[in-house]
Amino acid sequence: MAVESVVTPVVYGASTRPPRGDYSRAGADYTCPQNIAAYTAADHDTYRRLYERQLALLPGLASEAFIAALPALGIQDHIPRFEEINERLVKATGWEIVGVPGLIPEVPFFTLLANRKFPVTDWIRTPAEFDYIVEPDIFHDLFGHVPLLFNPVFADYVQRYGQGGLKAQGLGACEMLSRLYWYTIEFGLIREAGGLRAYGAGILSSSGELAYSVQSPEPQRIPLALERTMRTRYKIDTYQQTYFVIDSFEQLFDMTAADFAPIYERLRGLPEFAADEREVVAG
Repeated sequence: MAVESVVTPVVYGASTRPPRGDYSRAGADYTCPQNIAAYTAADHDTYRRLYERQLALLPGLASEAFIAALPALGIQDHIPRFEEINERLVKATGWEIVGVPGLIPEVPFFTLLANRKFPVTDWIRTPAEFDYIVEPDIFHDLFGHVPLLFNPVFADYVQRYGQGGLKAQGLGACEMLSRLYWYTIEFGLIREAGGLRAYGAGILSSSGELAYSVQSPEPQRIPLALERTMRTRYKIDTYQQTYFVIDSFEQLFDMTAADFAPIYERLRGLPEFAADEREVVAG
């Protein structure tokens, strides 16, 4: 007789509220079927309004690769079915999205990415959280993350990150590697012909941080360097004070081809940078 696996919620960062999501629905790998029938008319309307607002903000601020891939998500006026997106995504890059009840632990997360499966939270924020939500919901995951999985180079980078994450877990280096995820996949900027643009999902799904990250004089923006990025702490409850900039997705992919084990060893004895610590400019 099969033994039912019990999975538990996970929390990243500081929070006074327990994680949301029904983890009793999840299997041992933390995935669960999308319960499309559970979405209310209000849920679909929240998704529609969020999509409509972000779409209007993208020109001149979002990466052209993201804007070009966004139509692949399909419908905009209600929450889409994952299997419909997967029909297009699998053909494009061999990736597929899978439902999860919320944040999941590092090893299951890395394992899914390493196998070209991207976990998407299947619940949506309440109307009261329309402008800000602490945990990623279905809108953040679908709108922010999934379009660039249609880009072959970026899709390969995300898989490589998952493979590296499994190795980092064995080396006790997940915190250092998590910073690379944060400052690229979540909050990365890219230099394009028109200037700086956002490609990180945390920026692209935020109505406020999208313009702030690209245009505000307040944060510092510095070229992505692996060791500097891995030593830089980050904040989960404010706009970022430091953004790392790449010149292309090819550069990002090539930069992460090396074995990180020696880098982890070098960084263990070095001080960390605060999230708002300024880069010292010589001369």
